Amino acid sequence: MSSRVTILGPGLLGGSLALALKARTAAHVTVWGRRAESVGEIARSGCTDAATTDLTAAAKDADVIVFATPVEVMAPLARQITPVLKSSALVMDVGSVKANVVSELAPIFAGPGRFIGCHPMAGSEQTGFAAARADLFDGSVCILTPDDATPRDAIADATVFWQSVGCTTRTLAPAEHDQIVAWISHLPHLLAAALVQTVADHSPAAFDFAGPGFRDTTRIASGPPDMWTGILGQNRAAVRIAVDGLIEKLRALSTLLSDPAAEKREPLIHRLLNQAKAQRDRLRLPKTPSDA
Repeated sequence: MSSRVTILGPGLLGGSLALALKARTAAHVTVWGRRAESVGEIARSGCTDAATTDLTAAAKDADVIVFATPVEVMAPLARQITPVLKSSALVMDVGSVKANVVSELAPIFAGPGRFIGCHPMAGSEQTGFAAARADLFDGSVCILTPDDATPRDAIADATVFWQSVGCTTRTLAPAEHDQIVAWISHLPHLLAAALVQTVADHSPAAFDFAGPGFRDTTRIASGPPDMWTGILGQNRAAVRIAVDGLIEKLRALSTLLSDPAAEKREPLIHRLLNQAKAQRDRLRLPKTPSDA
Protein backbone atom coordinates (compact mmCIF):
# COMPACT_ATOMS: atom_id res chain seq x y z
CA MET A 1 0.00 0.00 0.00
CA SER A 2 1.49 3.32 -1.11
CA SER A 3 -1.48 5.62 -0.43
CA ARG A 4 -1.83 8.48 2.03
CA VAL A 5 -3.60 7.26 5.17
CA THR A 6 -5.01 9.55 7.84
CA ILE A 7 -5.95 8.13 11.23
CA LEU A 8 -8.29 10.17 13.38
CA GLY A 9 -7.53 9.34 17.00
CA PRO A 10 -4.12 8.40 18.48
CA GLY A 11 -5.31 5.85 21.06
CA LEU A 12 -4.70 2.11 21.28
CA LEU A 13 -6.33 1.18 17.97
CA GLY A 14 -5.31 4.30 16.06
CA GLY A 15 -1.75 4.14 17.34
CA SER A 16 -1.47 0.40 16.64
CA LEU A 17 -2.79 0.95 13.13
CA ALA A 18 -0.16 3.64 12.52
CA LEU A 19 2.57 1.33 13.80
CA ALA A 20 1.33 -1.58 11.69
CA LEU A 21 1.10 0.50 8.53
CA LYS A 22 4.64 1.86 8.94
CA ALA A 23 6.00 -1.61 9.71
CA ARG A 24 4.22 -3.45 6.90
CA THR A 25 3.45 -0.99 4.09
CA ALA A 26 4.77 2.01 2.18
CA ALA A 27 1.81 4.17 3.19
CA HIS A 28 2.29 7.83 4.14
CA VAL A 29 0.65 7.98 7.59
CA THR A 30 -0.84 11.07 9.23
CA VAL A 31 -2.39 10.96 12.71
CA TRP A 32 -4.81 13.57 13.99
CA GLY A 33 -5.60 14.12 17.66
CA ARG A 34 -7.48 16.73 19.65
CA ARG A 35 -4.80 17.25 22.29
CA ALA A 36 -1.37 18.63 21.54
CA GLU A 37 0.14 16.34 24.18
CA SER A 38 -1.13 13.19 22.42
CA VAL A 39 -0.06 14.45 19.03
CA GLY A 40 3.40 15.28 20.38
CA GLU A 41 3.76 11.77 21.81
CA ILE A 42 2.85 10.27 18.42
CA ALA A 43 5.26 12.57 16.58
CA ARG A 44 8.14 11.69 18.92
CA SER A 45 7.51 7.97 18.47
CA GLY A 46 8.47 8.12 14.80
CA CYS A 47 5.56 5.91 13.79
CA THR A 48 3.98 8.52 11.51
CA ASP A 49 4.99 10.82 8.72
CA ALA A 50 2.88 13.63 10.18
CA ALA A 51 0.93 14.31 13.38
CA THR A 52 -1.37 17.28 13.82
CA THR A 53 -4.27 18.82 15.71
CA ASP A 54 -5.53 20.44 12.48
CA LEU A 55 -8.42 18.22 11.35
CA THR A 56 -8.91 19.63 7.86
CA ALA A 57 -5.19 19.58 7.15
CA ALA A 58 -5.07 15.92 8.21
CA ALA A 59 -8.00 14.97 5.96
CA LYS A 60 -6.99 16.98 2.89
CA ASP A 61 -5.40 14.84 0.16
CA ALA A 62 -5.91 11.62 2.14
CA ASP A 63 -6.65 8.49 0.12
CA VAL A 64 -7.80 6.60 3.22
CA ILE A 65 -9.30 8.00 6.42
CA VAL A 66 -9.87 5.82 9.48
CA PHE A 67 -12.00 7.02 12.39
CA ALA A 68 -10.44 5.62 15.58
CA THR A 69 -12.32 8.03 17.85
CA PRO A 70 -15.22 7.39 20.23
CA VAL A 71 -18.36 6.59 18.27
CA GLU A 72 -20.28 9.61 19.56
CA VAL A 73 -17.86 12.14 18.03
CA MET A 74 -17.54 10.53 14.59
CA ALA A 75 -20.47 12.30 12.90
CA PRO A 76 -19.42 15.85 13.95
CA LEU A 77 -15.87 15.18 12.77
CA ALA A 78 -17.16 13.69 9.52
CA ARG A 79 -19.13 16.84 8.70
CA GLN A 80 -16.02 18.96 9.26
CA ILE A 81 -13.86 17.04 6.81
CA THR A 82 -16.27 16.59 3.88
CA PRO A 83 -15.43 20.00 2.33
CA VAL A 84 -11.78 18.97 1.86
CA LEU A 85 -12.26 15.26 1.22
CA LYS A 86 -11.20 13.62 -2.01
CA SER A 87 -14.20 12.23 -3.88
CA SER A 88 -12.42 8.86 -4.14
CA ALA A 89 -11.25 8.69 -0.51
CA LEU A 90 -11.96 5.44 1.34
CA VAL A 91 -13.45 6.26 4.75
CA MET A 92 -13.67 3.64 7.51
CA ASP A 93 -14.15 3.44 11.25
CA VAL A 94 -13.09 0.94 13.93
CA GLY A 95 -16.07 1.29 16.26
CA SER A 96 -17.43 -1.64 18.27
CA VAL A 97 -21.04 -0.83 17.28
CA LYS A 98 -21.99 -0.62 13.64
CA ALA A 99 -25.71 -0.05 12.96
CA ASN A 100 -25.76 3.48 14.42
CA VAL A 101 -22.36 4.37 12.95
CA VAL A 102 -23.27 3.24 9.44
CA SER A 103 -26.65 4.98 9.54
CA GLU A 104 -24.98 8.25 10.60
CA LEU A 105 -21.80 8.26 8.54
CA ALA A 106 -22.91 6.66 5.28
CA PRO A 107 -25.19 9.60 4.31
CA ILE A 108 -22.47 12.12 5.22
CA PHE A 109 -20.04 10.42 2.84
CA ALA A 110 -22.60 9.70 0.13
CA GLY A 111 -21.07 12.47 -2.02
CA PRO A 112 -17.39 12.94 -1.23
CA GLY A 113 -15.73 9.75 -0.11
CA ARG A 114 -16.65 6.05 -0.03
CA PHE A 115 -17.65 4.91 3.45
CA ILE A 116 -17.66 1.38 4.87
CA GLY A 117 -18.02 0.40 8.51
CA CYS A 118 -15.24 -1.80 9.90
CA HIS A 119 -14.53 -3.47 13.22
CA PRO A 120 -11.15 -5.11 13.80
CA MET A 121 -11.65 -7.61 16.62
CA ALA A 122 -8.47 -6.59 18.37
CA GLY A 123 -7.61 -4.55 21.43
CA SER A 124 -7.03 -4.92 25.14
CA GLU A 125 -8.12 -3.51 28.48
CA GLN A 126 -5.28 -1.00 28.18
CA THR A 127 -5.82 2.39 26.57
CA GLY A 128 -3.85 5.13 24.89
CA PHE A 129 -0.92 5.23 22.52
CA ALA A 130 1.42 3.89 25.20
CA ALA A 131 -0.33 0.51 24.85
CA ALA A 132 -0.20 0.49 21.02
CA ARG A 133 1.55 -2.41 19.26
CA ALA A 134 2.47 -2.97 15.62
CA ASP A 135 1.29 -6.60 15.87
CA LEU A 136 -2.06 -5.86 17.52
CA PHE A 137 -4.02 -6.92 14.41
CA ASP A 138 -2.03 -10.07 13.63
CA GLY A 139 -4.41 -13.00 13.22
CA SER A 140 -7.47 -10.93 14.13
CA VAL A 141 -10.71 -10.79 12.18
CA CYS A 142 -11.81 -7.42 10.82
CA ILE A 143 -15.55 -7.37 10.22
CA LEU A 144 -16.65 -5.24 7.27
CA THR A 145 -20.23 -3.96 7.52
CA PRO A 146 -21.38 -2.57 4.16
CA ASP A 147 -24.96 -1.53 3.59
CA ASP A 148 -26.94 -1.52 0.35
CA ALA A 149 -25.37 1.77 -0.75
CA THR A 150 -21.73 0.81 -0.13
CA PRO A 151 -19.72 0.87 -3.37
CA ARG A 152 -18.29 -2.53 -4.32
CA ASP A 153 -14.84 -1.05 -4.77
CA ALA A 154 -14.96 0.24 -1.18
CA ILE A 155 -15.46 -3.32 0.05
CA ALA A 156 -12.57 -4.54 -2.09
CA ASP A 157 -10.25 -1.71 -1.02
CA ALA A 158 -11.14 -2.12 2.68
CA THR A 159 -10.40 -5.83 2.42
CA VAL A 160 -6.92 -5.13 1.00
CA PHE A 161 -6.30 -2.46 3.65
CA TRP A 162 -7.06 -4.64 6.66
CA GLN A 163 -5.28 -7.64 5.25
CA SER A 164 -2.18 -5.45 4.81
CA VAL A 165 -1.95 -4.99 8.61
CA GLY A 166 -2.45 -8.66 9.47
CA CYS A 167 -6.22 -9.16 9.63
CA THR A 168 -8.43 -11.64 7.92
CA THR A 169 -11.76 -10.15 6.85
CA ARG A 170 -15.41 -11.16 7.10
CA THR A 171 -18.52 -9.32 5.96
CA LEU A 172 -21.72 -8.85 7.97
CA ALA A 173 -24.71 -6.53 7.75
CA PRO A 174 -24.45 -3.78 10.40
CA ALA A 175 -27.36 -5.08 12.49
CA GLU A 176 -26.09 -8.66 12.33
CA HIS A 177 -22.66 -7.45 13.45
CA ASP A 178 -24.17 -5.77 16.49
CA GLN A 179 -26.09 -8.91 17.45
CA ILE A 180 -22.97 -11.08 17.19
CA VAL A 181 -20.59 -8.78 19.08
CA ALA A 182 -23.19 -8.40 21.84
CA TRP A 183 -22.55 -12.11 22.59
CA ILE A 184 -18.78 -12.31 22.09
CA SER A 185 -17.58 -8.85 23.15
CA HIS A 186 -20.15 -6.76 24.98
CA LEU A 187 -21.63 -9.51 27.18
CA PRO A 188 -18.16 -10.72 28.29
CA HIS A 189 -17.25 -7.20 29.37
CA LEU A 190 -20.42 -6.84 31.42
CA LEU A 191 -19.92 -10.33 32.84
CA ALA A 192 -16.35 -9.54 33.94
CA ALA A 193 -17.51 -6.31 35.57
CA ALA A 194 -20.46 -8.05 37.26
CA LEU A 195 -18.19 -10.82 38.58
CA VAL A 196 -15.79 -8.31 40.13
CA GLN A 197 -18.64 -6.40 41.74
CA THR A 198 -20.33 -9.59 42.98
CA VAL A 199 -17.16 -10.54 44.86
CA ALA A 200 -16.77 -6.96 46.10
CA ASP A 201 -20.34 -6.94 47.42
CA HIS A 202 -20.38 -10.40 49.02
CA SER A 203 -16.79 -11.37 49.86
CA PRO A 204 -14.34 -8.48 49.43
CA ALA A 205 -11.68 -10.27 51.48
CA ALA A 206 -11.54 -12.90 48.72
CA PHE A 207 -9.63 -10.46 46.50
CA ASP A 208 -6.57 -11.02 48.72
CA PHE A 209 -6.49 -14.65 47.58
CA ALA A 210 -7.31 -14.21 43.88
CA GLY A 211 -5.08 -16.16 41.52
CA PRO A 212 -4.56 -16.29 37.73
CA GLY A 213 -7.99 -17.79 37.05
CA PHE A 214 -9.84 -14.85 38.57
CA ARG A 215 -7.42 -12.32 37.09
CA ASP A 216 -7.70 -13.81 33.58
CA THR A 217 -11.49 -14.09 33.79
CA THR A 218 -11.92 -10.48 34.88
CA ARG A 219 -9.08 -8.83 32.91
CA ILE A 220 -11.36 -6.95 30.53
CA ALA A 221 -13.21 -5.34 33.43
CA SER A 222 -10.21 -2.97 33.55
CA GLY A 223 -11.29 -1.46 30.21
CA PRO A 224 -12.10 2.27 30.08
CA PRO A 225 -15.53 2.87 31.70
CA ASP A 226 -16.38 5.91 29.56
CA MET A 227 -15.82 4.02 26.31
CA TRP A 228 -17.69 0.93 27.45
CA THR A 229 -20.63 2.94 28.78
CA GLY A 230 -21.03 4.37 25.28
CA ILE A 231 -20.67 0.98 23.58
CA LEU A 232 -23.22 -0.71 25.84
CA GLY A 233 -25.64 2.17 25.41
CA GLN A 234 -25.31 2.14 21.63
CA ASN A 235 -25.97 -1.61 21.49
CA ARG A 236 -28.26 -1.95 24.50
CA ALA A 237 -31.07 -3.92 22.81
CA ALA A 238 -28.77 -6.68 21.59
CA VAL A 239 -26.79 -6.69 24.84
CA ARG A 240 -29.97 -7.09 26.87
CA ILE A 241 -30.90 -10.19 24.87
CA ALA A 242 -27.42 -11.59 25.57
CA VAL A 243 -27.68 -10.77 29.29
CA ASP A 244 -31.07 -12.47 29.50
CA GLY A 245 -29.59 -15.56 27.81
CA LEU A 246 -26.79 -15.68 30.36
CA ILE A 247 -29.23 -15.24 33.26
CA GLU A 248 -31.26 -18.17 31.94
CA LYS A 249 -28.14 -20.37 31.86
CA LEU A 250 -27.08 -19.30 35.37
CA ARG A 251 -30.54 -20.00 36.74
CA ALA A 252 -30.41 -23.50 35.26
CA LEU A 253 -27.04 -24.04 36.92
CA SER A 254 -28.36 -22.74 40.23
CA THR A 255 -31.22 -25.24 40.02
CA LEU A 256 -28.76 -28.05 39.31
CA LEU A 257 -26.54 -27.12 42.25
CA SER A 258 -29.53 -27.08 44.59
CA ASP A 259 -30.35 -30.73 43.77
CA PRO A 260 -29.09 -32.87 46.70
CA ALA A 261 -28.95 -36.00 44.54
CA ALA A 262 -25.39 -36.24 43.18
CA GLU A 263 -26.34 -38.98 40.72
CA LYS A 264 -28.73 -36.55 39.02
CA ARG A 265 -26.75 -33.33 39.49
CA GLU A 266 -23.21 -34.29 38.58
CA PRO A 267 -23.79 -35.86 35.13
CA LEU A 268 -25.61 -32.73 33.95
CA ILE A 269 -22.93 -30.38 35.30
CA HIS A 270 -20.21 -32.57 33.78
CA ARG A 271 -21.98 -32.49 30.41
CA LEU A 272 -22.18 -28.69 30.47
CA LEU A 273 -18.51 -28.37 31.42
CA ASN A 274 -17.48 -30.89 28.76
CA GLN A 275 -19.49 -29.12 26.05
CA ALA A 276 -18.07 -25.75 27.10
CA LYS A 277 -14.51 -27.08 27.00
CA ALA A 278 -15.04 -28.51 23.52
CA GLN A 279 -16.47 -25.21 22.24
CA ARG A 280 -13.66 -23.16 23.82
CA ASP A 281 -10.96 -25.49 22.49
CA ARG A 282 -12.25 -24.98 18.95
CA LEU A 283 -11.82 -21.20 19.06
CA ARG A 284 -9.31 -19.80 16.59
CA LEU A 285 -7.12 -17.67 18.83
CA PRO A 286 -4.59 -15.03 17.74
CA LYS A 287 -0.95 -15.36 18.72
CA THR A 288 -1.40 -12.84 21.51
CA PRO A 289 -4.49 -12.36 23.69
CA SER A 290 -6.80 -9.59 22.49
CA ASP A 291 -10.38 -8.49 22.81
CA ALA A 292 -12.66 -6.17 20.90
